[in-house]
Amino acid sequence: MYKIDKIDLEIVNLLMEDGRMSASEMARRLPGVTERMIRYRIERLIEENVINVTAVVNPKALGLMANADVWLEVEADSIASVAQAAAALKNVCYVAFSIGENDVSIQVVGRSADEIYRFVTNVVAKIPGVRKTTTTIVPEVLKDVHQWRIPPDFVEADAAKD
Repeated sequence: MYKIDKIDLEIVNLLMEDGRMSASEMARRLPGVTERMIRYRIERLIEENVINVTAVVNPKALGLMANADVWLEVEADSIASVAQAAAALKNVCYVAFSIGENDVSIQVVGRSADEIYRFVTNVVAKIPGVRKTTTTIVPEVLKDVHQWRIPPDFVEADAAKD
């Protein structure tokens, strides 16, 4: 487990503010932290899989205005294959195994609720092994994984890496 300290937390928060922010700009904003130290810290955070540096697509900018959570009830011996099949579909942006009433959870984007309905009914529900689908249209997402921030109480005072 990676032990994050206050400097790491501040660097991550600055990258979340602007993923293209330069190390020199971060050094200007973080008193007592050098550009070199910031570069080292970013490399370490990436190597330890604490952060990924990537582009995040906004589906709405592409006309995909509708969003839905879909839960799949699946034959017991088909869970992994159904999840893999769902992950390969172009309208699916999230796939996970789940425990409880349903076996696989997916998120779907589309141009409209009607498009999502047709997609779930004609494509997802016909994946071999799917017994039942339950769909909930999501009118607005207030927070997703790309906005989740490391809670300050995760910071360890003795976690300094320099």
